[in-house]
Amino acid sequence: MKNKELSKLKNNIAIKATVKIILYPLLIMLAVLIIDILFSNIIAEKLLDINVSLYYFCVSNKASILLLIYLISIAVTTFFVIRNLNNNIVKTISAMDSILKQPEKEIELSDEISFIENRLNRIRIDLIKSQNEAKEAVQKKDDLIMYMAHDIKTPLTSIIGYLTLLSEEKEISQSMQEKYINISLQKALRVEELTNQFFDITRYNLHDIPLTKQNINLSFLLEQLIEEAYPMLKERGLECTIEKSSDIINFNGDGDKLARAFGNLLKNAINYSYKNTNIEIEITQNENKIQIVFKNKGEKIPEYKLEKIFEKFYRVDQSRATNTGGAGLGLAITKEIIELHNGEIYAKNEGENIEFYIELETEN
Repeated sequence: MKNKELSKLKNNIAIKATVKIILYPLLIMLAVLIIDILFSNIIAEKLLDINVSLYYFCVSNKASILLLIYLISIAVTTFFVIRNLNNNIVKTISAMDSILKQPEKEIELSDEISFIENRLNRIRIDLIKSQNEAKEAVQKKDDLIMYMAHDIKTPLTSIIGYLTLLSEEKEISQSMQEKYINISLQKALRVEELTNQFFDITRYNLHDIPLTKQNINLSFLLEQLIEEAYPMLKERGLECTIEKSSDIINFNGDGDKLARAFGNLLKNAINYSYKNTNIEIEITQNENKIQIVFKNKGEKIPEYKLEKIFEKFYRVDQSRATNTGGAGLGLAITKEIIELHNGEIYAKNEGENIEFYIELETEN
């Protein structure tokens, strides 16, 4: 509140109190005078009946008695005005405590201090807004940490998979060994890169991470992801095939983030596919639209779960939390990345057929 507003507020309170202290005793005196004029004879007769000396005392000291009544009226009025001010102060303090303890509860004060009521309710609303923003900031920070942990885990899974192959399969050719070692090295470098980015990326909100766009061949990107997922596919006896309308389907986007999105969908398909089945990826381009479909066979997803499948921390099958190791962020991250590219993602499920559709608009 500004100094002018405070000064005006203090003056208003002082003026109201002064008016009451002056006006109420005058009204009391006016009432006494009216009673004296209308009922003076009756009062005199009553005093004579009670005591003659009292009668003569009141008659001879009438002016002094009226002055005394006036002074008493001022004293009584001043007492109640000050008491009322104190009550308002106490109510205001209680209301301030209530804002801290129960900010959702609306403040209600007397009409006399309605201006304070309005001010406190504005403070209460601002406090609620600040508390919500603080909670949202903490949640976004937690989401960001989970987001980074999820991204770091993906290349680590590939590293462990390829190193396990090298350790367990002694008959791997030299060329394949070199290939697996090279992929593991690239993934290890990726982990290092993500770790280094972590300290910079925490400065941003999850929704404010910038895109670094460039021309990408989505067909080639998907082929790379299938190759990198080979250890996970082999472990579950799965195969992954890709059908494409062209070997070159270009899109202007952030390659790293799109790789995360597609990788999350592929990993999801691997985790929730029946063993010894085939995962299909289809990519087609029609004029200015690119459609990518991930298909796999698994347990039917109920409709009510299908609607929530892209929500943060939501898992279709809670019993798989330990086996798959996910935190329920993969599909939420995927949806966010696709929407950052002005695209759309949705899921369909008919019987055992689970399908995820991505639609991207190409720039003219």
